[in-house]
Amino acid sequence: MKFFEQLKTFDLILASQSPRRRKLLKDAGFPFRVWSIPCNENFPAELPPHQIALHLCKQKAEPFKTQISENSIVITADTIVVKEKQILNKAGNAIQARQMLTLLSGTTHQVITGVCITSLKKQVAFYENTLVTFANLNPEEIDFYINNFKPFDKAGAYGIQEWIGLIGVERIEGSWHNVVGLPVAALYQNLKDFINDQITPDNSRQ
Repeated sequence: MKFFEQLKTFDLILASQSPRRRKLLKDAGFPFRVWSIPCNENFPAELPPHQIALHLCKQKAEPFKTQISENSIVITADTIVVKEKQILNKAGNAIQARQMLTLLSGTTHQVITGVCITSLKKQVAFYENTLVTFANLNPEEIDFYINNFKPFDKAGAYGIQEWIGLIGVERIEGSWHNVVGLPVAALYQNLKDFINDQITPDNSRQ
């Protein structure tokens, strides 16, 4: 396929330590390497949720701008869980995870992933929003999940690809992969356009 042949001429970098994002990119056939640079993840409190996700993924791209080469393309992403305008970050311990899952039980929440594609020439950012409806979870089910899966590295304290997704998610509206951590279909389309712009001289598009 022409796109993947073009992609091989670039140094595609996934700027994330998430094993879930790595697996999704690998399963989609993207040739990439992993390089993560730590950065502060702060955002203005007044931003609407989708703007927070976009702000964070752009923030993660900033350290790369002085370190990448001409043929580098960096993918950064940030996933947030939103329940009635409240941002549910990663749980620091079992108590916080239990509080989050109790809050999500029997209700519908948003999962928003912001994705940023960056090179030395340009930057494009987009987001995907998925609605997730949980069944009513009893305390024993919540504790079983926390004790066996330790979901402390996940926004909202859960992974839809794990046990809780199998027994506790009644319905989703939107991209399932977005809830896992990366909206691969949207990334594929945006990356195709991005690469076309990278290899097409500006005067040929006028």
